[in-house]
Amino acid sequence: MGDLKGLTALITGAAGGIGEAMAEAFADAGARLALVDIADSSALATRLGDEHRSFALDLEDPDAIKATVERIGREMGIDILVNNAGLGIIFPAEEPNLDAWDRTMRINLRGPWLMGAAALPYLKVSGRGRVINISSQAGVIAIEEHAAYGASKAGLINLTKVMAIEWARFGITANAIAPTVVETPMALVGWSGEKGVKARQDIPVGRFAKPSEIAAAALYLASYEAAIINGAVLMADGGFSCR
Repeated sequence: MGDLKGLTALITGAAGGIGEAMAEAFADAGARLALVDIADSSALATRLGDEHRSFALDLEDPDAIKATVERIGREMGIDILVNNAGLGIIFPAEEPNLDAWDRTMRINLRGPWLMGAAALPYLKVSGRGRVINISSQAGVIAIEEHAAYGASKAGLINLTKVMAIEWARFGITANAIAPTVVETPMALVGWSGEKGVKARQDIPVGRFAKPSEIAAAALYLASYEAAIINGAVLMADGGFSCR
């Protein structure tokens, strides 16, 4: 496992956090990377090696998604698509925050759908295509103040399953990873203080996930050895959803 030589992996949200950890893991496994982010990921591409490239993309722009993915497909091919980019605005269900709701759905749900549709012709050519969608434990169980975020991540899980049954005939598998809170700088700000202490206590293993652990899960799903895994939701939550 972990030999991705000769394959191209397109990773969204690659500029930092989980995306950066996945980029490092996939590069170590020999994959050629298309690093996609609204922020500048060129320094990461340079650090990982000359064969890797960075692409700026706003997932709220459908035309830009189509053009960027087609460019990557033409110039690099696409064997693995990792839909990692996401937005984490939280608010209670009683609050009619329409702008936050719509933006969350555009980035967390519509974006991965359009990325997958645009990448499909190149994944077909690959003959062993992989789609890996980064969902959340909030897409599986209810968490207070996660109305939009949880709905978007639950939708992403179902989208993953639809992709899995529709695209399997092309040799493509689609799977989701549903992490607990992951120790990225942004997440640790939102889960600081007493809130963070309690959240860790509620997880049976007593801690949050590390970016490298989510990267390792993605690397497995991208591997040749995971070819029979299709339409699965890999819970990376320390047992939180078992309660």
